[in-house]
Amino acid sequence: MLLNLGRQLSEAGVMGINKRNGEYISLYNDRKNYPLVDDKLKTKILAEQAGIPVTELYGVIEAEGQIRALDKVLSGHTDFAIKPAHGSGGDGIEVIVGRTKDLFKKANGQIISEDQLKFHISNILSGLFSLGGLEDQAIIEYRVKFDEIFDAISYQGVPDIRIIVYKGIPVMAMIRLPTYLSGGKANLHQGAIGVGIDLANGRTLTAVWKNSVISEHPDTRHPVTGFQIPNWEQLLIIAARCYELTGLGYLGVDIVLDRAKGPLVLEMNARPGLNIQIANQMGLLHRLRFIDANAVKMGSYMDRVSFSRRILPRIQ
Repeated sequence: MLLNLGRQLSEAGVMGINKRNGEYISLYNDRKNYPLVDDKLKTKILAEQAGIPVTELYGVIEAEGQIRALDKVLSGHTDFAIKPAHGSGGDGIEVIVGRTKDLFKKANGQIISEDQLKFHISNILSGLFSLGGLEDQAIIEYRVKFDEIFDAISYQGVPDIRIIVYKGIPVMAMIRLPTYLSGGKANLHQGAIGVGIDLANGRTLTAVWKNSVISEHPDTRHPVTGFQIPNWEQLLIIAARCYELTGLGYLGVDIVLDRAKGPLVLEMNARPGLNIQIANQMGLLHRLRFIDANAVKMGSYMDRVSFSRRILPRIQ
């Protein structure tokens, strides 16, 4: 039974963690480049220097003593996001949508005090949310206001678009939609919806929520398939350019669409998860092997995006 299942998954081109780590990440992602994406502050600075749009940085808190000066960092900002520089999976991120003096309103409607906010920052600094539990930094930045076009297919939080880039070529994409279950976060492990995206035109394909294939958002009851992602080519261009930026041959790029600022890179990942295959109801391996077998090498990111849109959708 297990042998048959393994054979079926292999024939479908489904990639497992061991193959991802052994045949792609270890071969194409030089460990010296990991800090460029594992450290969100470095990623932001690097992207800004390359002209890739990112969320505006309001301030960084690196030591406990700096927490006392939080008011100065937040001066003039009634809404913002706080995140650990070395966090993963969305852990430790707090989104504040409004404030009244020393009271802050979170994206889920909860009201917290300034002391509670400072305590959260202290936890970030201690490494509570960081990779490996090492001491961390707290990044305070612009709060993304997602494009109104997503109102009908998202619950409270900000949808993000994950694009896997292989050797500089976007090979698969999905949009992650927050739900009530996920607490408004675009995290599939916490209950967000994963929806595959057609590389050719940016329209959503199959959708998966928890362990079920669905066609509509469980909270808004609006169809999540057949939805047109705006600025699709621009999103692919941004993702493709991140290859030169990081030097990583196998990369995940997370992008959001802000209603005022347009596409913004949230973060990059040297070890992107494999749930994107479930969202697309399709394995990654056929496309990766096609690129390898045809020795596809293109210098221009525009050429790579064109290849991604014209050729890869045919590779199932």
